[in-house]
Amino acid sequence: MVKQRVAQLEYSEFQSAMLDEEKRRRKAAKIIAVLEHFHGPLGGLTVGDVGCSAGFIADELAQAGAKHTMGIDIDVPGLRKAADRFGERVAFVCGDGTALPFPDGSIDVLVFNHIYEHVVEPDAVVAEMHRVLSDDGMLYLGLGNRLGVMEPHYKLPFLSYLPPAAADRYVRAFGRADHYYERFRTRRGLRRMLRAFHVWDYTFPVLATPTRFAGSELFPGALGRVVRGALAKAPRGVLRLLLPVVPTYLWVATKKPRRPAGAALPQPPEPVRPL
Repeated sequence: MVKQRVAQLEYSEFQSAMLDEEKRRRKAAKIIAVLEHFHGPLGGLTVGDVGCSAGFIADELAQAGAKHTMGIDIDVPGLRKAADRFGERVAFVCGDGTALPFPDGSIDVLVFNHIYEHVVEPDAVVAEMHRVLSDDGMLYLGLGNRLGVMEPHYKLPFLSYLPPAAADRYVRAFGRADHYYERFRTRRGLRRMLRAFHVWDYTFPVLATPTRFAGSELFPGALGRVVRGALAKAPRGVLRLLLPVVPTYLWVATKKPRRPAGAALPQPPEPVRPL
């Protein structure tokens, strides 16, 4: 029997990665680099991190110059830790992503980084983010792909390919968990989820020029330099063939049509065709 999905309360209490400060701040640096390439500096903007947990990414957004920064989550222990450390510069709010406690069009920047697979109603959360985002605002999305070969939470190949009952048996067989909670979507499913937005894909720009986007750890060492060089020079048509199985997509979404404002890149961001 497949266990019914309920909200993952107190996520930071059983997912230690949320408390890995160094790793979370590295993720924040990449997010900020992408946002600044798309828009420019974040100074003077109102920013919200949806699914902020212990607040490291929200804190980095505040330090990047945001005028007002808010972290939103249902992870009460994580929020307590965040407020204790960063409450002077970030406002932390216990709130459900399906009912964000903000007026229409009041947020300039939203971050939704590797969250959708954990929530019960991701389409409702996306609709709420669309509601509270300003007309000229932008939404950063880190999105896991169901067809990525290695499942990122349990490190089991092809786990996310399986139907729920089979996935539950798989994680139990390897002693990783009682059941498999996360629900990933394919690229097509993600395009459908973001159909109300205009979306730019930063996946290949970040992979091809990781140092530009604070991602130097992606391809370390001499082999990494070779990989980076190959990605930077590969025909875009060849790279597009890999899109269905890329493990993670990095997208920037807007309510109105916009173009990236940043400098030219060896692999430039491309618009994502809506469904």
